[in-house]
Amino acid sequence: MYRYTRSYTGPVQAIILDLAGTCVDFGSLAPIQAFLTLFESEGLSLTEAEAREPMGTEKREHIRQLLAMPRIQRQWQDRTGAAPTEEDVERLYHAFVPFQVQAIAERSELIPGALNLQAFARDHGIKLGVNTGYSREMVNVMLPELRRQGFEPESVVCATEVPQGRPAPYMSFCNAMELGATAVQGCVKVDDTATGIEEGLNAGMWTVAVVASGNAVGLSQSQLEQLDDDERAQCLRVAHQKMALTGAHYLIDSIDELPEVVANIQERIEAGDRP
Repeated sequence: MYRYTRSYTGPVQAIILDLAGTCVDFGSLAPIQAFLTLFESEGLSLTEAEAREPMGTEKREHIRQLLAMPRIQRQWQDRTGAAPTEEDVERLYHAFVPFQVQAIAERSELIPGALNLQAFARDHGIKLGVNTGYSREMVNVMLPELRRQGFEPESVVCATEVPQGRPAPYMSFCNAMELGATAVQGCVKVDDTATGIEEGLNAGMWTVAVVASGNAVGLSQSQLEQLDDDERAQCLRVAHQKMALTGAHYLIDSIDELPEVVANIQERIEAGDRP
């Protein structure tokens, strides 16, 4: 005998945001700066495109995936005479942390729309949380600066604090519990990376992919604005096509558009739609 449950038709309960490229650090440049500096210090060539490929993952895993890339692995073997090991990953991670902390300190400016989103969430009784591939040590550098700018998420979860980082759903689950959400169908996960969208989908949440301010474009706000109209349109077109492949329920250029999307999600929930 099967038991059927009614679809969730309550309110949007929580919005869970990624940090870099989603609500802070337009272009998600701090991690790239740190990885390029780390590999240069090791005498290894790393391109920005390569550095961005594993974006959204916990930083040890990010290093592990970089070292597994054939071109980089060949460089490592030529330099050391052996394949990279887990001990190498751990050593590189500890060398990476100060580079990342410094880059975060330099790139903690909120993306336009973050404060409006926070006000929208408060006005509608929606809890606001963030999660990230950064460690707590890294996030603790950023949070005071975010508070200074007026942004105060009610839950902050780091990849190093859950059994497995993205694309596993555990960070989003932890945010949902800390925010008091009672149904994942009432939660919205917002991210600028494919692995972050996969996290939200694995958690059974609504997902919103951020394009222009994030990893898919990889330019600062001023760099993007300095492109001529045709270049900018082509850049955004390619990035939208890339992020559409993630399976996200919605694509937006920046979180400035998110309140309208959340209102639409609320209408769909009330109509009986599920993520």
